[in-house]
Amino acid sequence: MNTTSNHIPKKYALEKPIHSNQYLVNGVLKEWAGDTAEVYSNIYYENGEPTLLGSVPDMDSGIANEAIKSAVTAFDRGKGVWPTMKVKDRIACMNTFVEKMKPHREEVVKLLMWEIGKNKQDAYKEFDRTIDYILDTIEAYKKLDRKSARFEKESGIFAHIRRSPLGVVLCLGPYNYPLNETFCLLIPALIMGNTTIFKPAKIGVLLITPLLKAFQESFPPGVVNIVFGRGRKIAAPIIKTGSIDVLALIGHSTSAVALQDEHPFKNRLRLILGLEAKNPAIILPDADIDLAVRECISGSLSFNGQRCTALKVLFVHKDVVDEFNKRFSAAVDSLNFGLPWEDESFLTPLPEKSKPAYIDSLIKDATSKGAKVLNTKGGKLTHNYCYPAVLYPVTKDMKVFHEEQFGPVVPIIPFSNIDEPLDAIADSEYGQQVSIFGKNTAQLGPLIDVLANLVCRININSACQRGPDIFPFTGRKNSAVGTLSVFDALRSFSIRTFVASKDNEYNNEILENLVASKDSNFITTEYLL
Repeated sequence: MNTTSNHIPKKYALEKPIHSNQYLVNGVLKEWAGDTAEVYSNIYYENGEPTLLGSVPDMDSGIANEAIKSAVTAFDRGKGVWPTMKVKDRIACMNTFVEKMKPHREEVVKLLMWEIGKNKQDAYKEFDRTIDYILDTIEAYKKLDRKSARFEKESGIFAHIRRSPLGVVLCLGPYNYPLNETFCLLIPALIMGNTTIFKPAKIGVLLITPLLKAFQESFPPGVVNIVFGRGRKIAAPIIKTGSIDVLALIGHSTSAVALQDEHPFKNRLRLILGLEAKNPAIILPDADIDLAVRECISGSLSFNGQRCTALKVLFVHKDVVDEFNKRFSAAVDSLNFGLPWEDESFLTPLPEKSKPAYIDSLIKDATSKGAKVLNTKGGKLTHNYCYPAVLYPVTKDMKVFHEEQFGPVVPIIPFSNIDEPLDAIADSEYGQQVSIFGKNTAQLGPLIDVLANLVCRININSACQRGPDIFPFTGRKNSAVGTLSVFDALRSFSIRTFVASKDNEYNNEILENLVASKDSNFITTEYLL
């Protein structure tokens, strides 16, 4: 889809390209004088030319070394200001950041629309949800600290147990949620006392630049370091130093494996990974078809299916498959394709230039092996979009059965025996979530019992999703390592540490004096309100 300047609301129009040459290292916003990478939108103007949004630094291993030195120095083998700081003071820094972030809402939302094609409603939701996530993380940290503000006694030993930081964290976020999911790594890592290096994804990168100053002004030097460039030129050299204690990545398992292989001390590298998935839906014979269609539309095609939690394959019982296919195909064809800032846009241009051709290749592979495109608009191709195709019947010999399409194509597989979808889920390389549609508890109960051992979230009569953020977000097999939720992320980025003291008059007097004097930020019974 192309546009003209006259058709863009003034609020969302690009006044001029954003050429950012700044990066953040050791608490200083530095200017980059080297190579730059131009950032284009896949939303074209009517002249057929890609839209230049701006440029960012295209950094090399020299900056990688500068960033790692900064983060390592700030942590200072656990002696740094940030890891030894009082909990309430780290929280104060995080609250400062939130207040400095809020004024950039409109700018970040506009860039979300232009850079990755996220529709207006979802772009605002991503920004606001990120603010809520930070505030919820602060509250969760207070609760965690309150539970730690006491001594425990066992077998004649007093113990003061708290959570301590792990060290230096490398954060690599995804392009589809470049703000929210990136911050779901960065924020808990920071608040637990770790120092960080953050490299934005190659798409959805400009929207980070308005926040550089907020990071600089909110945290001590070296605690947050933000650099730009390709992973092989930045992330790999950082990992090779062996100074990274935690790799926090949301992306593809191949990237995670490649980076792990670069670390010289793999046993010391903690992994917190959100990876790909092939989440299925199972539509049982007694399912409410209208409800199943509605949820499967949202689940498979929200943000064009570019979500790890998207429904990427639908198993439909043969007794209802014809009716489901009829209603689902009609619903897909009724979806509105438009520009991100248009009020009714559900489907929007794809940010990756190669994605339409890839989706088209999946469709051609499936149709060459017996599948049909059920919906009228399915597979219609433009330079920046491939209209969602409903493919049926899909079989195991088709690429779309196995590959995570991460885009607008929906494979449907008929089944007569429940073991068919269960075997497919068990054989899959992924195990994040599943959606079940039905109401017969005699059928749902045993099905849930098996699926609980294959995936990490079972959604009954609803699409797969991440939220609410208070719930665990993780996966089995190639879908995740570690758990990301407001509470679980705090645990993932920290380790239990404690001070032990034998229960005797001499030691007890020392402990009482430590608590009363407030000479230690670790040994404290202060209760945070």
